[in-house]
Amino acid sequence: MDQIQHKFITVRGLKLHVAEIGSGPKTVIFLHGFPEVWYSWRHQMLAVSEAGFRAIAPDYRGYGLSEQPADPEKTKFADLVEDTVGVLDSYGVDKAFVVGKDFGVRVAYLLAKLHPERVEGVVTIGLPMAPLGPPTFHQTLPEGFYILRWQVPGRAEADFGRFDEKTVVRKIYISFAKSEIPIAAEDQEVMDLVDPSAPLPPWLTEDDMEAYGALYEKSGFRTALQVPYRSLGEAFDITDPRVEAPALLILGEKDYCLKFPGMEDYVNAGRVYHVVPNLEIVRLPEGCHFVQEQFPEMVNSHLISFLAGHV
Repeated sequence: MDQIQHKFITVRGLKLHVAEIGSGPKTVIFLHGFPEVWYSWRHQMLAVSEAGFRAIAPDYRGYGLSEQPADPEKTKFADLVEDTVGVLDSYGVDKAFVVGKDFGVRVAYLLAKLHPERVEGVVTIGLPMAPLGPPTFHQTLPEGFYILRWQVPGRAEADFGRFDEKTVVRKIYISFAKSEIPIAAEDQEVMDLVDPSAPLPPWLTEDDMEAYGALYEKSGFRTALQVPYRSLGEAFDITDPRVEAPALLILGEKDYCLKFPGMEDYVNAGRVYHVVPNLEIVRLPEGCHFVQEQFPEMVNSHLISFLAGHV
């Protein structure tokens, strides 16, 4: 990873950390999820730079090495979208390919809708782009569903606070790498879904956990709990949900997110094409929620093929 360089840029009054590699004429910007940071894109950054692209991966405000906003609890998805525009402006990039993972898919979708002139194409991993709307999890999933728990002010803070940051990230990685939706029992906390002795997935090393732990020791979880979990009801004035840019969806078929109510039907019944008409879908049968780290060679191959086909 020594080839990847790091810099800090000031965007909308905050110092944001950006990892970068490559100097090609076309740029790929990577938008991470949770409990991820720029580091989750390490394999893809190296691959796309070797393929002739510039790769940049910011830590969102309040994540990793990026500066905390003055009031993390007021952070919105709109802030992450405008920060992303600011990152592109700082690099002098008029138009970029956007790759989003987990809730980074929502940031990518909003960027493509609100700033379509800045987007060459969109790649989403694990989740498809979809119209925004109020959450309905409370109607179909039990109270112990992790997103519902983490939306409650103070609940996740107390749960996470029993452990150091590295242990929190470790437990979430192990839990999210499974094929079942993480749901705690009524008398159980989400962190207790994973036994302390549980091993890491075979594609993740202790050195990786040290890297993640160090970055979350710097940032903590205040902004991360606000966006995405406590900002899911954020309203946007989007009347037409369609994204016309070329798009690629890479799905791990053992990703627990496919078991969210209505998700598989949205993809399998083709309703996703009403939102993303120029979409290609790739399925990786054994892929989990972290497929870009689990099967980097496969993901890189599909990603580079898509980028090369739309230059």
